Amino acid sequence: MCGIFGCVLKNGDAAPIIHAALKRLEYRGYDSVGEATIHEGRLLTKKGQGKIDEVHETYNLDALPGQIGIGHTRWATHGAPSRVNAHPHTDCSGKIAVVHNGIIENFSELKKELEERGHTFQSKTDTEIIPHIIEEELERNNTLVEAVHSAVERLNGSYAIAVISVKEPGKIVCVRKESPLVIGIAEDEVYCASDIPAFLPLTNNAVIVENGELVVLSDKGYEIRKIVDKSSVTRKPEVIDWDPAMAEKQGYPHFMLKEIHEQPFCIRNTLRLQEQYLELMTTFLDRAGEVFLVACGTSYHACLAASYMFSKLAMLATHPIIASEFVEQHGRAVNIDSVVLAVSQSGETADTLDAVECARQRAATVLGLTNIIGSTLTRVARAYVCQQSHPEIGVAATKTFTSQLSVLSQLALRLAKKRGKVSHVEIEQLEEKLEQIPDIVEGLIETQEEKIKQLAKKYRDKQCFFFLGRGVSSASALEGRLKLLEIAYAPALAYPAGESKHGPIGLIEPGFPVIFVCPSDGTRKTILGNIMEMKARGASIIAVVEEGDEGIKSLADDYLEIPPGLPEILSPIPYVIPLQLFAYYMAIERGCDPDQPRNLAKSVTVK
Repeated sequence: MCGIFGCVLKNGDAAPIIHAALKRLEYRGYDSVGEATIHEGRLLTKKGQGKIDEVHETYNLDALPGQIGIGHTRWATHGAPSRVNAHPHTDCSGKIAVVHNGIIENFSELKKELEERGHTFQSKTDTEIIPHIIEEELERNNTLVEAVHSAVERLNGSYAIAVISVKEPGKIVCVRKESPLVIGIAEDEVYCASDIPAFLPLTNNAVIVENGELVVLSDKGYEIRKIVDKSSVTRKPEVIDWDPAMAEKQGYPHFMLKEIHEQPFCIRNTLRLQEQYLELMTTFLDRAGEVFLVACGTSYHACLAASYMFSKLAMLATHPIIASEFVEQHGRAVNIDSVVLAVSQSGETADTLDAVECARQRAATVLGLTNIIGSTLTRVARAYVCQQSHPEIGVAATKTFTSQLSVLSQLALRLAKKRGKVSHVEIEQLEEKLEQIPDIVEGLIETQEEKIKQLAKKYRDKQCFFFLGRGVSSASALEGRLKLLEIAYAPALAYPAGESKHGPIGLIEPGFPVIFVCPSDGTRKTILGNIMEMKARGASIIAVVEEGDEGIKSLADDYLEIPPGLPEILSPIPYVIPLQLFAYYMAIERGCDPDQPRNLAKSVTVK
């Protein structure tokens, strides 16, 4: 989730405005920054690694002349944070500059084609192919708009891009597919940006660019066209009445809620992982004598769910281990045949890195799953995958969990295919269903959020909660309980439902809320009995249940419905969404700030 910005001015220099706008977008990415302007027929660029203030201190971003320019603040997905990987990226001639937010799925193939035709690349990014494709199109005497249009027709993936060229120095050409893009309209200036906060202090007149649209900015204003047929689109600006803090959250009251709503987009990004990274990870897992899935907190719950995935699909026994216990529990047993897959959103979690170091010292193979390229985990792992969920500002992880599950499920599916443990037909069905998960999650949020708000009002004064699930859903129960603890400070217990009779059931009294995660899988009959046990003792039953499961709905006091037809091993991704929303609205009802939970930090770098 990088931030892009561009502006065309009638008076003054663009660079200081771009710098200030990028500073307002820094929450979208902060590992590198860059600007490009056009002045007197020349393309000028400045960029560097680090936060915006650090790069500005070194390069003086405001010093670029020119009334037109683009800028970028980066969150790395392809290529580690570095000056050479920072945007803007240029073509061979240095006359075209591009900034990009998103992921180009087919960049490897396109890069190879371009290199065979003599193009030279400087970076490891997916973005750099774009100016080179535009360069070729311009050499065919296309206009800049025609060149950009032809270029994006060759791109697969998600993108919001802004392009400038000395060939037509008075224009910025922007295109959107999935990644957000908005236009700001002022009296003598026009802007493009990833988010409204970038230009909100300058104008509150905004035009939302829709998927599949191309926009041309000039000193005459803006023009919108559809990519599919090049037809013109008329769309008037709307007045944005958000304050700057609200704008940064895109109109949501809290980052946590914004990030819950971002999950469909983030899961789509995880489904665009490069084949070679997944294949390399799968090869190491396939060779392992034993596999440990090592993590903390939310990431541990993702590992717990993944252990069911690997077992059921690939017939691979894996050991999900809380990182702080790994050294004491397994440290001396790890050896050259062991594989440790460490999962950490930040890549800097102290306990996870301690476990990794112990494994390395005993010659084990270390693999990594993280959200931050360039983190310690990516440097010490033999191979790693970036989960591509982009910056997560809310302390309580939400999109981290579902993105990690999406990556881990892809690894499990790929390993099952490699080992021949599941039929090709079943693999194809699972892959097809995984592709549908983003749409399922999107619809789930739309249909269930208002009902969850009302549930939070109903249960806000309860003193304690139970979360119960069976099989892979026990991980969902644990994660739902953690969210409620973290942000609503509501005491809660979570168990595999079969364990509830071994002590916890003694707490049940009339009105005690018990939340069951109960998809229609192989555990349904058994968990139905657990629900009856709790109901017989007066518990208030809240069930997260598949649509049409009238048996469980008839026993529940309240229920939240998930679309039918989900395979068991993929169910934790959508089934956790209502639990996240319930925790969020419980925090609101109890007067807590979900973005700043007490005593917690986003990245735990101490032991």
